[in-house]
Amino acid sequence: MSNSYIFSSESVTEGHPDKVSDTISDAVVDACFEQDINSRVACETMVKDNLVVLGGEVTTSSQFDHREVVKKAIEGIGYTTKDCKFDASNFLFINALGQQSPDIAQGVDAAGAADKGHEEQGAGDQGIMFGYACTETESLMPAPIAWSHHLGKKLTDLRKSGAHSWLRPDSKTQVSIEYVDGKPKRITAVVISTQHSADVTTAEIREALKKDLIDVELPEDLLTDDTEILINPTGLFIIGGPEGDCGLTGRKIIVDTYGGMGRHGGGAFSGKDPSKVDRSAAYMARWVAKNVVAAGLAEKCELQLAYAIGHPQPVSVHVDTFGTNKVDDTKIVAAVKEVFSFKPADIITQLDLLRPIYSHTTNYGHFGREDNLDALTWEKTDKVDDLKSAAGA
Repeated sequence: MSNSYIFSSESVTEGHPDKVSDTISDAVVDACFEQDINSRVACETMVKDNLVVLGGEVTTSSQFDHREVVKKAIEGIGYTTKDCKFDASNFLFINALGQQSPDIAQGVDAAGAADKGHEEQGAGDQGIMFGYACTETESLMPAPIAWSHHLGKKLTDLRKSGAHSWLRPDSKTQVSIEYVDGKPKRITAVVISTQHSADVTTAEIREALKKDLIDVELPEDLLTDDTEILINPTGLFIIGGPEGDCGLTGRKIIVDTYGGMGRHGGGAFSGKDPSKVDRSAAYMARWVAKNVVAAGLAEKCELQLAYAIGHPQPVSVHVDTFGTNKVDDTKIVAAVKEVFSFKPADIITQLDLLRPIYSHTTNYGHFGREDNLDALTWEKTDKVDDLKSAAGA
């Protein structure tokens, strides 16, 4: 008898209040790195109604107008219409950014310090990070989150193209997929909720998005007559964005990663420079897992890394292939450790992370996108041959 279950994942567009916060925080990171690649940034953003608050710790020689960076980020999202209370041309702004604690800095800096015991760059914090890859999609991502992101991005493209002038920035998507014997079989449900102007009916929205989004963007072989389509299931969605809900940086960590299919260590990404292993080591773990799967060593791979603050080496490296390995797991682990270095400083070098690339990562998933491999270096499958050779495959 076949084993069947349904798994769902969601995505949110850049106009969702939490993603507004992520977008602003990453814009601050990039503004710092444009002038000073040694910047240390931990920028948190809160948005509510027409208020934007920056908080956190930043140590940088960069000089820029923080309010102007925030304004450009909001404009890029598309909060420029007068029927939204949150508006790039008229918002209140509070900058409460301070400097990084010197106690943390001495642990991270590639220099000696009292009781540190070494002169290497250490991890910016303790914590655990995960990376995941599987053969379900061409991007080696789980199918539910991949299709949720795809719908969200295409919905935003419809809005920004002007195809439907009633679309507004705040939207959510969700895709449920039935798995049979571990393989994606069919889409059982699609949920789309989008903010809109007051001059369009719910019936018009449902008809337009069914025709111009779902029917166009989802594969016919996964859609069936039984697929449940729910578009704006509550009816009206006029009040949205920061007016409808307070937004905070780092509250969409499952959307940012694997949609719940792969595990998450708990640390958020946006607003952080790569000395924070919450971000850089998670990118590293995805790079490794993706290359393991792309090399054909396993159909699924999850990598866990763990760090201690100020320490230059991970305290553990764990690989799990869930029984899908094509060569012995011990050979895969040995190959991973031979091909990759997991020191924080080496992660930054291998992935070329000291650049203003972080605004490219914020929306529609930090993983699985191959639209800009120059920026998203952890999506490259450039270590396949090295892994095969090291594993004897």
